[in-house]
Amino acid sequence: MKKIEAVIKPFKLDEVKEALQDMGVQGMTVLEAKGYGRQKGHTELYRGAEYVVDFLPKIKVEVVVEDNQIDAALEAITNAARTGRIGDGKIFVSEITEVVRIRTGETGPSAV
Repeated sequence: MKKIEAVIKPFKLDEVKEALQDMGVQGMTVLEAKGYGRQKGHTELYRGAEYVVDFLPKIKVEVVVEDNQIDAALEAITNAARTGRIGDGKIFVSEITEVVRIRTGETGPSAV
């Protein structure tokens, strides 16, 4: 199993959610986040004063998929989250060694 963590622009959440649901992903965790990458934020003008916004609002989507779903999930997220502009986000993939459903005690892929 793999865990996908996608950091995306907030207004792309619904498109990413629908793309993952269409491919059969059953659950996800969504967190509000702030951060920056290579662009290191930007400068804004507010009431005549210039200030640096270095932590931009983002959404972090976390899903766990079986190994045979990873390519389709990455493609779905990438296509749904892409705007073609700086700050579209990143996707991180990591290995999941164990999953336990707390209510039933199920383990492995059936617990996802």
